[in-house]
Amino acid sequence: MRATTDIFEFDEFRLDRWGDGLSRRDEAGVLVPVSIGSRALDVLSVLVVRPGELVTKEEIMSAVWRRSVVENANLTVQIATLRRVLDQERPERSCIQTVAARGYRFVVPVIRIEHATLPTAGVPRSAPRLSIVVLPFSDLSADRDQQYLADGITEDLTADLSRLDMLVISRNTAFSYRDKSIQTRRIGHELGVRYVLEGTVRRAGNKVRVSAQLIDAETDTHLWAERFDRKNR
Repeated sequence: MRATTDIFEFDEFRLDRWGDGLSRRDEAGVLVPVSIGSRALDVLSVLVVRPGELVTKEEIMSAVWRRSVVENANLTVQIATLRRVLDQERPERSCIQTVAARGYRFVVPVIRIEHATLPTAGVPRSAPRLSIVVLPFSDLSADRDQQYLADGITEDLTADLSRLDMLVISRNTAFSYRDKSIQTRRIGHELGVRYVLEGTVRRAGNKVRVSAQLIDAETDTHLWAERFDRKNR
């Protein structure tokens, strides 16, 4: 059984948002993974599906950050990140055109590959060495009233990791695995990542305990685990 998705190609780049992320063809024509943060990848996804069109700042921020309240500077930072990666061979003109006070336009031709086949979980595929997904942290509190805190920790960790030079799966994709009993190895295969970070939040009285563990998705082995205790004031 095989899954389907849409893949976009432009210049020497290939964007497979739900599979291998962003990659670039080398001189031999081989696709090499490009490390880029999950937010930047989300912004790129919004732009490439509408090549040549003006996409307003509001549209991009609504699609990428959804209900989160963020400053316009956050979008500016992600656009700058994309330009550093995409414009290395384009010194005279950027792939992303700024439309003053309105938004951005992706100005290079884009080829959309409809329903390209992807291997399912049962077929292994190589994941970038520095690639990770932060799964939704679970609330183990007696009253199950700390889910907002668990979600906040998940989002913060995803955002912090996306600032590093590694591939980080977006929080929207990660949250699709909430409350699903799926083997870590299968998640790694489905998302094309090497590592999985998962954890729990538990509140007892005035104490909150956060536990986290890092798992190698290829070997299904635990690499690190820690717990953090903090008292509420």
